[in-house]
Amino acid sequence: MSSTFQDQREPAGFSPEDIGRIHAHAKLAPGEIAVGVIVGRTSEYFDFFVFGIACVLVFPTVFFPFESRLDGMLLSFAIFSLAFIARPIGTTLFMGFQRRWSRGTKLTIALFLLGSTTAGMAFLPSYTIIGGWAIGLLTLFRFLQGIALGGSWDGLPSLLALNTPPERRGWYSMLGQLSAPIGFMIASALFLFLHAELSTDDFMDWGWRYPFYVAFAINVVALFARLRLVVTEEYTRAMEERELAPIGLFDMLRRQGYNIFLGAFASLASYALFHLVSIFPLSWITLGTTQSINAVLTVQVIGALVGIMGVIASGLIADRIGRRTTLGTAAILIGIFALFAPWLLGGGQAAQDAFILIGFGLLGLSYGQAAGSVTSNFEIRLRYTGAALTSDFAWLIGAGFAPLVALGLSARFGLVAVSVYLLSGVACTLIALRVNRALAERE
Repeated sequence: MSSTFQDQREPAGFSPEDIGRIHAHAKLAPGEIAVGVIVGRTSEYFDFFVFGIACVLVFPTVFFPFESRLDGMLLSFAIFSLAFIARPIGTTLFMGFQRRWSRGTKLTIALFLLGSTTAGMAFLPSYTIIGGWAIGLLTLFRFLQGIALGGSWDGLPSLLALNTPPERRGWYSMLGQLSAPIGFMIASALFLFLHAELSTDDFMDWGWRYPFYVAFAINVVALFARLRLVVTEEYTRAMEERELAPIGLFDMLRRQGYNIFLGAFASLASYALFHLVSIFPLSWITLGTTQSINAVLTVQVIGALVGIMGVIASGLIADRIGRRTTLGTAAILIGIFALFAPWLLGGGQAAQDAFILIGFGLLGLSYGQAAGSVTSNFEIRLRYTGAALTSDFAWLIGAGFAPLVALGLSARFGLVAVSVYLLSGVACTLIALRVNRALAERE
């Protein structure tokens, strides 16, 4: 295993002079950068998971009452995927804003757009009131949400990676990844509280809108937390010294475009698993009525905690055996898990809960090192844009269509579709890691 996925302790393509310059000028505390990464990213993932949960619990009734429950979920998941299509567009667009104005201006516009579009969904009338306009506006807001998320890239994860000791890169890589399970945990807990405390009529009338209101407030807090760091002279100087600046898309693709897709496929098993243990089980169990919605949400909150512990564990493991070795090993474990997925998810309550909890544990181990394991191959001046686009395409290819594809195929062919989907992600990860190692040896 270690010979196949051996980690590179220093980023590929860096000369000794580059590395010496990085460490000589690294003046920002990694812990301070990590806090900015966690706070900023948590707000973004909260917005996305609020929408994902609403696709199961709310949107089929509010926006697609003319369809069956299953078809309403499938249509909701189709809209859900639009944000992932929009993310790379937003990244490219806002990189241009930054080159024209500043990083602070770009971040302010992006986060206000993200918060406004999310909060705007809370004010949408239902289909029974304004008809198809409700669906059209929901679709527009979701697409703009993706544009905003792409534009919210601040370069903090890249700066964090370049300010950490070589022997601690796995630990600091996982810190930025904590945001996703934290955001999901908060979103699930909020929906659980509202769904448990309100009557069905109140929840469907106004209760579901509250998490979307909250999203705007969270984004404002995250904006100031990030601006406090990114607009400082120290941060700007650190970014300039490391040449972490936006570059044109075509220049990026021409010079190291292959690394974008290599990095996206290297983490595909992790991203494929993400929505299959978070959003998809809620939809499948709700349709099957094998347990209550509140029971599922409770297990998913616990699962998110398990995922957080898995992410933390990945940092400790990666610093001992290497980030790529950790990612490859986790992919194989996900493959084994995929073989048992139909039996677990199609079983009783205990088996379904085990699917969620085990899945989140494996997700944490894999997702904790999904960012940066291959993006370290980018030249320093390309890493700012390269890391953003790599993340965008990883989410698009691996996770964007996962709930839609998994639910649609499982409803037609059975839960074996979940196994096939996960195994395809595992295969892509292992192949990409092997190709990455071959390229590194050749260089």
